[in-house]
Amino acid sequence: MTDSMRERAERVELQRKINSDVSKEGASAYSQDSAFTARSAEHGQRADSPLAATEPLARHAIRPSRTARASNPRPDGTVRVPESYPAHILHPQPHVVRDQLRRNAKRPLRVMKFGGTSVGDASCIQKVVDIVRAAVSHSDVVVVVSAMSGVTNKLVEAAKQSAAGNRQLVATIFEQLRQRHEAAADTLIHSPEMRHSIVLKMAQVIEEGERLCQHAIQHQELTPRMCDAVSGIGERLSAPLVAAALAERGVASQAIEATELVVTDSCHGAAEPFMELTRERCEARLRPLVLQGVVAVVTGFIGATVEGVPTTLGRNSSDYSGTIMGAALDADEVTLWTDVDGILTADPRLVPEASSILEMSYREASDLAELGAKVLHPKTLHALMQRGIPLAIRNTFAPDLPGTKITPAGSSSGAEPKALTATNNAALITVRSSKVLGAADILRRTLATVATVPAEVRLIPQSSFPQSEVCVVVSSAAAEPAVEALRREFVQDMAHDSVSSITVNPSVAIVTVVGGEILGERGLAARTLDALRREKLLVLGSAPGSHSSFCFVVAPCDLNAAVVTAHRELQISAVDSRVLPRTIT
Repeated sequence: MTDSMRERAERVELQRKINSDVSKEGASAYSQDSAFTARSAEHGQRADSPLAATEPLARHAIRPSRTARASNPRPDGTVRVPESYPAHILHPQPHVVRDQLRRNAKRPLRVMKFGGTSVGDASCIQKVVDIVRAAVSHSDVVVVVSAMSGVTNKLVEAAKQSAAGNRQLVATIFEQLRQRHEAAADTLIHSPEMRHSIVLKMAQVIEEGERLCQHAIQHQELTPRMCDAVSGIGERLSAPLVAAALAERGVASQAIEATELVVTDSCHGAAEPFMELTRERCEARLRPLVLQGVVAVVTGFIGATVEGVPTTLGRNSSDYSGTIMGAALDADEVTLWTDVDGILTADPRLVPEASSILEMSYREASDLAELGAKVLHPKTLHALMQRGIPLAIRNTFAPDLPGTKITPAGSSSGAEPKALTATNNAALITVRSSKVLGAADILRRTLATVATVPAEVRLIPQSSFPQSEVCVVVSSAAAEPAVEALRREFVQDMAHDSVSSITVNPSVAIVTVVGGEILGERGLAARTLDALRREKLLVLGSAPGSHSSFCFVVAPCDLNAAVVTAHRELQISAVDSRVLPRTIT
């Protein structure tokens, strides 16, 4: 055992003892501000309703927890951070804890992240429960959940409308959210006491959001801090529901807000985690639960600064939360449960024969995410790559399918192309030089100028005249300011005819082929471009996207045909597809 492993084992054992001491002192209690735990039914109680074996809420004393940290926003979006706050826990009996610790000592740890469609309503949450119940029979499990599908959009709308003073619409949005979550609770939770407790908890969270919006209405201002506090409410509503649904089916569970765990910078709306602090928090807060066999149900999307101010990791970043949690706990695997069968070889709306990719490498998956694949948030893999933890993407509604596994090295057939991805909303800017061999200097100045806009250069395609012409692809939104900046930069050059023109095609599409070392070879790129030309599809430019990808630019009207043609020509299928010949026969 290495020193670091021994040190970690000692830390975990110490935390287990601390947790046990807290249990003996009576810290197993309820709180309206924190988490929820339930144990399975004891003798003589309904097996399908473990909560029937617990005592009513009023019979439990409320005492402070030594591990939980508070993050209760004030109306202005700041938070009160007392030393600790009560823990909403029902601990298993001592003999149950000992048995669970023995069982869990060598079990793999899996972090399961469920997206918005996976927790979209009561029937979806029941599928989540089935998946988690099956997993806990052979693994320790930590669950991370998104808000119900569409809820975050509604919350963002409520925040914007509050800044505009639209009091009635804000009230309507929160009432709709209240009804939707209470309807799910009515279906999922059979125990009257626990249903009342969860509905009360959700009502408090919704009232908190209403107070924040009322503050914005009164002051006619919505700060980024307040927007984060409002937009993160959806996950705080779904986590208690999922935890309660698990408890109904006999799975000990506890809902935990990620503000206790994920420590971030103060960049509201796109916060980045401090991984070492986050790892310490997760070890202290989650590891004891894992050792006791309790499934922690953690809110995705949100975190908090060191001072306890709520933050969000950015829109559609709940998957990022799942991988942060997996890396912090050094999990054996992280699984993103969504509504598609893993990563597909192409958009099935364009290519009906598209199939799921069984396995791919970190690098290939990162290229897909960065270049437009919607199933992966670009930041998702960052935390896992540093720890070498595999990531699986599977379908909540077809759990028997294998989905896609992303590993450091990928599949053994790593030389093959894996997938096509396409994106539009891009613009092609071309700077033409009157002097032969002037392109190198033009490119340097073009990239430096575009960076000051600021605009991200998505691609630098090779033009038909590489010695006298430079092309860059930026987002459509950034095209106009980028062209204006370039014209200012090259004003003297244009006056002396060193630069003949700066033009922009405001609407182009990028198609990217991803996968394997072979994509760096001239043969495959040439073959793809030849196939497109045979179909009379105009290629506006092409370039290697990275070591494992190749991109080409087409007009938006040619996008669908280009994807179909490339997919067919490259014979892209699942990971075990045949090795491609390198020349046309």
